Amino acid sequence: MFLLLVFFMLASRFGGERSLGLIVAGQGSGYSGPPRLVTIYPERMTLNGVDVTAEDLTSEIGQMTEDPGDIVVLRAADDAALQRVVDTLDLLGAAGFNRVVLVE
Repeated sequence: MFLLLVFFMLASRFGGERSLGLIVAGQGSGYSGPPRLVTIYPERMTLNGVDVTAEDLTSEIGQMTEDPGDIVVLRAADDAALQRVVDTLDLLGAAGFNRVVLVE
């Protein structure tokens, strides 16, 4: 019985694997257009220094871009959780913004 339990525990997948498509510095074209800097804090986020909600973020960035392939710069504050950064990347990706540059 114990061997069956160990077998099924080792054969099971406990979580789905996922990858984040990030552009390494130096790859792709340069930045153009107005600034699009999203800063993530523990309890809020800003777009170019102005508070914005997660629901309004993509529409605000959409007004600043000509093409969803335009670069969006994402910066996390020192005390921001990594999960908030990943959630924001997911939100931008779902809206079609596939060129996000993550800066320190």
